[in-house]
This record gives sequence, structure tokens and C-alpha cells, in this order.
Amino acid sequence: MNRQIRLAGIAYESLVNGPGLRRVFFAQGCRHNCKGCFNPSTHDFNSGELKSINELVKSIKENPMIKGVTFSGGDPFEQAEEFAYMAEKIKELGLNIWCYTGYTFNCIIDRANKEKGWENLLSNIDVLIDGKFEEDKKDDSLKFRGSSNQRIIDVKESISSGTIVTMED
Repeated sequence: MNRQIRLAGIAYESLVNGPGLRRVFFAQGCRHNCKGCFNPSTHDFNSGELKSINELVKSIKENPMIKGVTFSGGDPFEQAEEFAYMAEKIKELGLNIWCYTGYTFNCIIDRANKEKGWENLLSNIDVLIDGKFEEDKKDDSLKFRGSSNQRIIDVKESISSGTIVTMED
């Protein structure tokens, strides 16, 4: 089966979207419309390009320098089923996955059983950077996030402990 995902773009080799050399997939579609968003062209759900998930994963596998994958946006949780499927395939390669979302971790947990693919996507993410970008909390000195309200969350530790476990940036 050749599943597809709608992307706004791909950063083939990034050092700023998580630790190590990473492949970054920018989801097309976002409901948050954060004031001052650095990527407003990703908001339109009908824009971007459909890509074969299997081809994207194959391309990752062909680059042994890649240490991890980051889902950004747009918002990957708007295409949770597709990103969950891709995450499962990426985990088979032994790579870690970071994901940016405008939803909070608490919101995702609360809605995981109601929204298609949310639980599966969350269970395949290692690190979640959560929360909307807030222009009045913008801080260029922060690593891996744009505003001080956003958290870098260790997903596995948070789920197993039942409390949000944040990571130092």
C-alpha cells in the first residue's frame, strides 16, 4: 500500500530542529494560526504536495548521516494517521523522532482516544515540543523552540510516569 502525506516542504539535512543531523518534514495544514508564525504558508490544508510515505522513508534510509527525524508544520497532528504511519516506519530504522505541535501535551492526552491517529502518533514520538507560538513570549535564545511557553517533553517518560517530564534545552 502506498500511503501519501501532504507536506509543505522537507529540510533534507537540518541541525536546528533537534539534536544531530535530521530530516525535517513540514506538515501542510494548521488550525492554530499563531500570530507571528514563522511558517504561515503551511496553514492552508489544500496547499503543499502529496508525497509517498514509503518513498520518504526510503530516502531517509539511504542517508546514513541522519540521526533523527523531526515533524514540524503546519501541525503534524492535523494529519495524525499519516504521520503515525510514517513514524512507525522511521522507528523501524532505529531513529528518534521529534515533533512540533501547537496542541499542548495535556490536550493531546485528553483527545487521544477521540482524534484519529493521535494516540498512535504520540506513542511513536520521542520528544514533543508543544504549545502554540506566542509572539509576546518569543525568545531567540531558546534552543529548539520559538517562545517560552513551549515545552520540550520526553514523551515516553511522561507517559510512563503520568506527569509531564520536560528536557533541558
